[in-house]
Amino acid sequence: MQFRLMSAAFLAVAVPAAMAQTVPVRPSITGISHIAVYTSDAAATDHFYRVVVGAEKQPDPENSHGVRYVLSATQFVEVLPLPAGAGVNRLDHTAWNTTNAEAMRRYLAAKGWKTPDKVETGSDGSRWFEVLDPENNKVQFVQPGKMRVSAPDAIGHHMIHVGFMVHSRAAEDKFYRDLLGFKPYWFGGMHEGQVDWISQQVPDGHDWLEYMMTRGTAGIPDGMTQRQLGVLDHFSIGEASVPDAYKVLAAGDRLTSRHDAAPKIGRDGKYQFNLYDPDDIRIELMNFHATEKPCCSSFTADDPSK
Repeated sequence: MQFRLMSAAFLAVAVPAAMAQTVPVRPSITGISHIAVYTSDAAATDHFYRVVVGAEKQPDPENSHGVRYVLSATQFVEVLPLPAGAGVNRLDHTAWNTTNAEAMRRYLAAKGWKTPDKVETGSDGSRWFEVLDPENNKVQFVQPGKMRVSAPDAIGHHMIHVGFMVHSRAAEDKFYRDLLGFKPYWFGGMHEGQVDWISQQVPDGHDWLEYMMTRGTAGIPDGMTQRQLGVLDHFSIGEASVPDAYKVLAAGDRLTSRHDAAPKIGRDGKYQFNLYDPDDIRIELMNFHATEKPCCSSFTADDPSK
């Protein structure tokens, strides 16, 4: 009888422990990997990212038809040919660095998210897979490979946030907040009491995703132009001083694309300066730290740094 009681006690402890071991743990999401955009003019786009932005052009280990413009050993802009039927859309996907792509794939699959059967492997040793978020935006998770980079003229080396059009904050939060663990950073709008931008930091770093809230319930709203969509679909390069970065661009005759007239302080209290690639994707130079009090809400997490 004593043996039976001991056996039952052992099973009562061992079974939950064994079950717990079968639930995958989410690996770290450490920051932005890249943003992938389309080009309708490869030569003009090459000049923009290589000369204006100052990134290093490299082959694309993920897509033989694409090109990478590299800012650092872990971050780049991927440029892909414009596919037929793209309409005004110029964004292919956003991507996040993780410490283990296969573990991330297993984690999402265990949580009921639709995932591919396996991860892909690039010629640089990187591993990645792609899923759709609740609004059907393509999202990649990348375990970085060995990427050497020499970009001494890059206007910045740290991509601190990416943003894209979002219709439903609640729907997107179920993926980025509830499932992936992104954390609040800041929110604001063009006018007090209005929420146009919602910033969510990665769970294991300080880079962030910016929901660019827009009208409608799904897809690209009727009448939205390529320029308007390009303002929403964007990425940001961090700067110690945007005014100083602007002076570098101006002195080097690198302001050859469409851009703002001058740097300005945004609603979040940070200096910023917007440039646009030939297909209207916005590149936002932004100070790492605010110089004025932000509107609408306080920052609730630490800023990124150089």
